[in-house]
Amino acid sequence: MVRLETLRGYLLEEVLAWLLRSSGYRLLAEKDDPARPPWKVLEKRKHGLVVRGRGAWHQADTLGEFQYVPPFSLPIRLFAEAKFTRIKVGLPTVRNGHSVVHDLNENVVTTLSNGSGPHRPRVRYHYSYAIFSTSGFTQDAQEFALAHQISLIDLSLPDFLPLRNLVRASAKSVYDAMKLMQPSLRPTVYEIRNYLRRHLLDLWDGPAADAPSVTDPLDVLAAGLRRRSSLGLVLAFPAAPFVLGLVSDDLNAFVRYALDQPTHDVRVYRNHRSAGHPVWQIEPRVGPAYRLSFSLPEQVEAWILDQEEGTRSRTRWMTRNLLSAITLYWVDESRTYTFQLQYSSEEFREVSGRPISDFGEATDLF
Repeated sequence: MVRLETLRGYLLEEVLAWLLRSSGYRLLAEKDDPARPPWKVLEKRKHGLVVRGRGAWHQADTLGEFQYVPPFSLPIRLFAEAKFTRIKVGLPTVRNGHSVVHDLNENVVTTLSNGSGPHRPRVRYHYSYAIFSTSGFTQDAQEFALAHQISLIDLSLPDFLPLRNLVRASAKSVYDAMKLMQPSLRPTVYEIRNYLRRHLLDLWDGPAADAPSVTDPLDVLAAGLRRRSSLGLVLAFPAAPFVLGLVSDDLNAFVRYALDQPTHDVRVYRNHRSAGHPVWQIEPRVGPAYRLSFSLPEQVEAWILDQEEGTRSRTRWMTRNLLSAITLYWVDESRTYTFQLQYSSEEFREVSGRPISDFGEATDLF
């Protein structure tokens, strides 16, 4: 039987796929690869989807593809792995992510033949890996991820507390129900995930759990997410070797503003917390229209702030060089929008030792 913390991570991955749908992130299934061998790279097996690399087939529980393709690049596919644990994510998890994407990106055969016909081109993709954690990452995991461009995204932000509580409660209810079932009647993790995908993403791919004691908590989870429909997570791309996970409790406010002003100036805050490492916040330079928050793993933040200047000057350096322009993609039905948030170095504020109570109330401006 699956462990409770593992089940929490699996459910969290499905929730993240739902949250990232507006960033153009679309979960893949076997039907998304109609090619026949040897051109086929996606295949459904007993425990779910697998993807073909150069040396092996790899389990792909949460493999998505972005609907937009960057200029002069390949279509981007992203593995999203979530860890809902009490301890920090360590090096083995990050190293495994790197080995998977390295093998996939090395699968560079451009033409193949089935032995009886002519060679034909095979579509190529660029695979990336993102690890989401509710408890942070160890120092060696962060250093390895930074060196190999594995994105680490912190889910310990206060904005995520209702989401974490919702996943935690649903996972515990499902786990308790499964303990009371006969082993032969327990649904597999694959069937549990499929049930949730049907209700969140309208994906009907394979068998799903059907026992009410298991599906009722999953229905509560789906309903809870829809009630917080304004909660959103978008991936943002700064001029740095990592991806930012920007969260807002009212993502609709940001979208409305950005649709009206796709490129606009923003202010960047670094807000110290009494517990946990600092939170970075972004708001428009003019008016309190929205607020986006993100956090960086400690080692990543230490690396980008590691200059010989003072703390305030180093933070200015980060925003001036790495956060000066942040690009976001937003998908609405069949249309893709590009937003760019531009930072002006005169507009940086760092708040020490207290939260920002309202827009524009921080006094330390420099």
